[in-house]
This record gives sequence, C-alpha cells and structure tokens, in this order.
Amino acid sequence: MLLSRVLDIFGVILLWLLLRSSFCHGVESDINCLKSIKNSLEDTFGYLNSSWNFDNKTEGFICKFTGIECWHPDENKVLNIHLSDMGLKGQFPRGIANCTSLTGLDLSNNKLYGSIPDDISKLIGFVTTLDLSSNNFSGTIPRLLSNCSYLNVLKLDHNRLTGQIPPELTLLGRLKQFSVANNILTGQVPNFGKDITADAYANNPGLCGGPLDACQASPKKSRTVIIVASAVGGVTFAALAVGVGLAFFFRRVAVSMFEKSVTKMRLSDLMKATNNFSKDNIIGSGRTGTMFKAVLDDGSSLMVKRLQESQHSEKEFLSEMATLGNVRHRNLVPLLGFCMAKKERLLVYKLMPNGTLHDRLHLVEEGGKPMEWPTRLKIGIGAARGLAWLHHNCNPRIIHRNISSKCFLLDADFEPKISDFGLARLMNPIDTHLSTFVNGEFGDLGYVAPEYTRTLVATPKGDVYSFGIVLLELVTGERPTHVAKAPESFKGNLVEWITQLSGNSELRDAIDKSLVGKGVDSELFQFLKVACSCVVPTAKERPTMFEVYQLLRAIGEKYHFTADDEILLPSDSGDADGLEELIVAREELKSN
Repeated sequence: MLLSRVLDIFGVILLWLLLRSSFCHGVESDINCLKSIKNSLEDTFGYLNSSWNFDNKTEGFICKFTGIECWHPDENKVLNIHLSDMGLKGQFPRGIANCTSLTGLDLSNNKLYGSIPDDISKLIGFVTTLDLSSNNFSGTIPRLLSNCSYLNVLKLDHNRLTGQIPPELTLLGRLKQFSVANNILTGQVPNFGKDITADAYANNPGLCGGPLDACQASPKKSRTVIIVASAVGGVTFAALAVGVGLAFFFRRVAVSMFEKSVTKMRLSDLMKATNNFSKDNIIGSGRTGTMFKAVLDDGSSLMVKRLQESQHSEKEFLSEMATLGNVRHRNLVPLLGFCMAKKERLLVYKLMPNGTLHDRLHLVEEGGKPMEWPTRLKIGIGAARGLAWLHHNCNPRIIHRNISSKCFLLDADFEPKISDFGLARLMNPIDTHLSTFVNGEFGDLGYVAPEYTRTLVATPKGDVYSFGIVLLELVTGERPTHVAKAPESFKGNLVEWITQLSGNSELRDAIDKSLVGKGVDSELFQFLKVACSCVVPTAKERPTMFEVYQLLRAIGEKYHFTADDEILLPSDSGDADGLEELIVAREELKSN
C-alpha cells in the first residue's frame, strides 16, 4: 500500500518535471493552440468570441479566458481546458497539440462530430483526464489512446462510437474512471479489473464479457468451425498416414495406427534414422530426455524424443498417446508417432527447419542479420495464439509451466510451434495433482513467475509471466538473465532492467536498436507495454493468455497474420485453476 502510494507520488512528480521541461517552448505555442481551437470550432453560444481576446499581450492574459486554467496565473501556459456545455460545433480540434503541457481536457456536452483522431496520443500525450462524453463522435475508439499512459479518467459515453473497445486500453495502468455507455459498441470488453463496473458499458447491446453477460459464440459458426476443423484435420491426417505408411510399407516396416491420431513405429527404424541415437544427431536435451534429429530412407527429417525413466505401464503410455495425439493446433509441434520397446519410450515429431526462437534471437552469427520486426511480431502473435488455445479451448486444459524462448520452434515460414506440452504426465504418472511441480523443477532460469517459489503450484498466470519474458526478448533482443545494453554496474535480470527504465520514463530505451526508426516505433512501444503487463509481480494483475493474444493481434492487424475466425472466445474466466490440466516438463534445447 505504501509502495503504491510512493509510486503514485513519484509519477506525479515525474509528470510535473516533464511538463516543466517544455515551459520554455510553450508560451507562444499555447497562444497558437487556443487560437486554433477558436478558429476550428463553431461558437454557437458565443462564449469564446466574448472571452477569448487575443489582442491583449500582457503576461498571462490567456489564463483569464473562459474555460482555461494555467499553471500560473501570470504565465501563458495552459494546464487544463474546460469547455463543457458551450454549444461548440465541429470536429476534434487538432491544434490542441500546441498546448504541450496540457493535463486535462473536457469537451463534453457539445456538438462535436466526426472521428476521434487515430493519433490522439500525439496530440494530448500528457493528459490525466479526457472527457469527450455527450457529443456526436462516431467511428471507432483509437487504439493509440493506450499511449496516453497518464490517463486517470477517460469518458467517451453518449456518443455514436462503433466497433470493439480496443483491448490495448487495459495497458492504462493509472485508469480509475472509464465510461463508454450509450454508444453502439460490440464485442468483448477489456479486463480492467473490479474498478470498472457494468455501468461503464450500459446501453451497448453488442458488448459482452467482464462484468456483463458472458460472450456467446454463434452456434452456427461453432458447428461450421468444428466441421471445417474436422475436415481439414482428416485430410491432413490422411496425407500423413498415407505418406508415412507407404514409406514404411516399402521398407517392410510394420505400422499400426492408434486411434487414427499417431503412428506406432518400430525401434529398429528409429535407431537407423538417428544413426543409433548418435551424439552428432542430438538437437537438445533436458530432464525428460534427449531430442534427436532423424532422417528416414526417403530423405525426410523428423525429431525423435527419447524419454528417460518413464514410469508408465504400456497401457498407461498408450492412453497418454491417445490424449497427446489428439492435441492439435497450428501453433503446436505435431506429434506424429511413438515407439514402445521394453523400457524404451520414444516420441516422434515433425522437424522444424528454423530451430528455436532462442537461437534465432541470441545466436546470430557475426555479420548475420537480426530478425526484422514483422517476423518477430508474427512469432509473438502465433505463440500467444497457441498458448491461449491450450489455456482456454483445449480439452483437457494445458498449463505449459516451462515456457521459454527455447520451447518455441520455427517452421520454414517462421510460424512458431510450441514444443513439449504434456510431458510431465509421461514422466510422473503418480503426480495426480497436475498443477504441482515435479521434483521441485520450476522452469528455466529467468522465466519463473515470482509466486512459484512460494506456492509451488503452476497456474495459467504463471505461464503468462514466462511468456511476457519471451515477448521482452523479442522486442529488446536481450536475454532474460543478462542485459547487454545495461550499464556495467547493473547486476539484475531483464525484468528488473525494464522496471528500472520504466521508473525513469526511459522505457523506450529498452527497444532493440536494430528495429527503431523504421516506421514501426509505435508498434514496438505497444508490444513492449503488452510484455510489461505480463510480468507485473502480482499474478491477478496480469492479463489472461486470451487477452494477451487479442492485444498482440490488434498491434499486428495491418500485417494480416490472423483471420477473423481465429478470434478465440474463452469458455471460462481464464484462470482455469480448478480445471483438469496437463503440465509440461522442463526442456532445455541446446544449440546445434
């Protein structure tokens, strides 16, 4: 409580210092700001024409204007603009950008129309209060409002706004009052927490979720999706089955299909494909076993996971194969087959040609080219989509538990695939409370949620924290436990560095320099803020994986990485703590 109070006071002092630093530039610009507002709006009641006289050149003369509050009565520096209920008519006055130290703007109860500017954060970046209620604004709510990071009050009610409420608005960490009631908005409302009640969304029949009624997927669409998914899955599986079946048939390999999901393979064929599990074929190793590259006689490549000390009986192992073989999603590494021979337990996966995200980010050869921003954004969105599906739509629900940049494999098109989901149950069938950790293993260093060492229980919000670290890696290019750009005196990890920069209002300095200045700076900062929201210390304050996916998807909208029908509606509140879950065992993939 005391820390929160101190941080609030520090934020106010910091804002004051930032605004004071622009005073020397502001006197003339603030006069031009008010001139522009007066010229751009129709003053139907004559309030501005009777009060706003620019012929007076005395110091602080604009501070006597109706509706204007200055930092000091003898200084032409505008602090707040209150023009409520003045009969003003026109569009949003863009000239307001010249009031560079403005902290409050109230244009409510007028006749303003048109859209709210998409770049509004560039016009009023320091405001703490914005009231545009009771006008005739139309169009969508700008996503970049989330860049007005000092906002405490945002009122947009009683307008004609349409579309969805941007999920990015949840990044407004100081927001205490929010209202979009009496508009024409649709879709799921963002998760602002308990402070924002149902009244904030009243009389928008298309809104759902949060404090409102739960969102319902269209039954017709749901059936269509199921049918299409089944058809596509059937065709894909048939192609795999025929291809693998013919190959093994002509090599006289006995192949049996298991519940039409994964293929049972012979140990001798896998030994031949891995050159008797040669060390030269090792891709990675960890507590659960070793991953080998396997090359079949026809030249096709696979990955073979050789499990260590599996305690499952043959019947139990087959049951797990039935479960894991049916867990399929475009952003999961597909399980193609398995092998049982005495104590040997092997899993066969599709090979991902571009390796791990970790290696692509951190093991760039000298003179090599770092990944471009669109590729990084595509990876972030795809990874979030896969994890959101595991958390919210998969049956049974799966908590990954050991997320790191090493567990995301990249296919030929740099589409991310999540690896090693479900291995904990293969390693420890006695662990019936499926959200507890196995043998005290918490995950890779630098990715572990702070509450895990206290609770020893894995949760969806713990996955969100770990994924937030991966997002920070993507946007900063830094490793979780070592920050190359930090001063030599800095001894902390990546999250601690980000926290320090944020406290000094230097968060933008964290962004990978190879990405800056290429016309995507706004996307980079939005992405960074999403990552920061995932790694807050308190688990309940983190977004769900569904919300993370929606935030990232909105940032990458112009790239068309996703289709409209890929929007997931979580079938629960998102915490999933009481649901049946699979836990992923730790896996440390090493470089080739």
